[in-house]
Amino acid sequence: MSLVVSGGTVVTSLHPARVVQGDVEIADGRVVRVAPWGEADGSTADRLDARGCLVIPGNVCAHTHLYSALARGLSFAGAPPRDFIEVLRRIWWRLDRALDARAIRASALVGGAEALLAGTTTLVDHHASPEAIDGSLDLLAEALEGLGVRAVLAYEVTDRDGPERATAGVAENRRFAASAAAGSMPLARALIGAHASFTLSEATLAACVDAVAASGVGMHIHVAEDRADEDDAHARFGTSVVERLARAGALDRRTLIAHAVHLTGDEPDQVLAAGATVLHNARSNMNNRVGRAPLARLGERVALGTDGIGSDMFEESRTAWLRAREDGITADPAWALARLTESARVAGEAFGEPLLGRLEPGAPADLVVLDPTLVPSDAAALAGHWIFGLSARDVRDVVVAGSVVVRDRALTRVDIARLAHEASRATADLRVRLPAIPEHPFDPRLEAIR
Repeated sequence: MSLVVSGGTVVTSLHPARVVQGDVEIADGRVVRVAPWGEADGSTADRLDARGCLVIPGNVCAHTHLYSALARGLSFAGAPPRDFIEVLRRIWWRLDRALDARAIRASALVGGAEALLAGTTTLVDHHASPEAIDGSLDLLAEALEGLGVRAVLAYEVTDRDGPERATAGVAENRRFAASAAAGSMPLARALIGAHASFTLSEATLAACVDAVAASGVGMHIHVAEDRADEDDAHARFGTSVVERLARAGALDRRTLIAHAVHLTGDEPDQVLAAGATVLHNARSNMNNRVGRAPLARLGERVALGTDGIGSDMFEESRTAWLRAREDGITADPAWALARLTESARVAGEAFGEPLLGRLEPGAPADLVVLDPTLVPSDAAALAGHWIFGLSARDVRDVVVAGSVVVRDRALTRVDIARLAHEASRATADLRVRLPAIPEHPFDPRLEAIR
C-alpha cells in the first residue's frame, strides 16, 4: 500500500526540531522519503492533501491505564479518599476487580479511539484485571489493532490480591511476551508489568525479574509515586525502593519507572547510572496530590505519560512544561518536545524501530496531519507553537504503519456509534457490579508493621 501526504509543512523530528516543506511518500508501512513539494510520485498512491497543514510524527503516551477510560462518571460509594492509598483502595483497586472481558475490550476501544483522535498513535499500557487475568493482554491488543493503534502492553503483577493471582499475572506477561515476539500482532509488543514495591513480595519481584530475563523485554513498574512506597521499602527491607529493585536485578536500561515522585537521597543517581527511563505523569501527580518529581536530578531519559487521564499528549506535554517552568527547571518550551521524543524512543525500543517518532526514510509511517490556525514557519518556532498554540482539536488525519486510521477527523476502521454503544453497555454493567465490591483490604501501612 502506498500513500502520499502532500503539500504540508513537515516536522521530520521534534527534538532536535527539524521542519521542511514537502510531500511525505509512504510505502509498505514506512516513510520512503520527504520530497520537495510536487516531486512525490503519487500516481498510484492514496493521497492526503496537507496544504496549509502541519505534519508531525505520531505522539506516544509512555504510561497509561486504559481501563480508566470507563471510570468517568462512575459512583464510588463511601467517604472521599483522604490520601493516595485510600484512592487506590476505594477507587482503582475496586474498579480493576470489577473488570471482565467485555469491560477490558470496551476500555481499549474507548481509550484507543480517543488516543487516535487526539493524535496519539502509540500507547504504553499498564493493565490490571485480577478477576480476568488470562488472555487479558490479548483482548487489549486485538481491540487496539482493530482501531490501528500501536501498543506496548504489560500486566500489572501484584501480591495485593493473593499469591495465586500474582503467579497468574507473571504467567500472562510471559505468555503475551512470547506471542508478541513471534510476530502474531504487528502493532503490539510486550513489557513485564509490576505494580509497585509496596505490593510485591520478594518471591513475586524475583518472578518478574525472571520473566524479564526469559522474555528479553524490559520491566514497567510504578516507583515512589507516593511516600508510602518508600516507607514500606524501608520498613520491610531496610532500604529504598530503587535500591531494592537494583538488588533484585530489576533496574537496567530497559526498565521503565513510572512517577518517581518521592525518590530521595542517591536514588536519582542510581536511576541515572542504571540508564532506566522515568515516565513522568504531571497531571496525574497533581490530581492525586502526591507531589512533584525531582526532574532536575533525573537527566534526559524522562518520557511523558498520562497515567490514564486520557491520551492527549499535547495537553500532557503542555502541563508538564508549565509545571517544570514553575519549578524553575527550564524556561525553554523545547523541553516538552524532548520529553515527547523520549516517549517515542521508549516505544521504538520496544518495537525494534529506532526511527519511530521521526519522519525520514525507513521510519515507521506513524504521522498526524494537523490543521491549526497558524503553522510554524520553521524549526525555531515549533516549540512555541506546540506549547501555546497546537492542540488535539487540530488533529485532522492520522496514519499508523502507513494506514490511514483517522481521515477528516473520523475513525476509518471502527464505527464510532457502535463503539460508543458497546462502551456504554460495559459501563452500565460496571455500575451494577461496583457496589458489591468493597474497599480493598490491602493496606501497605499495615503490611509494614506485621
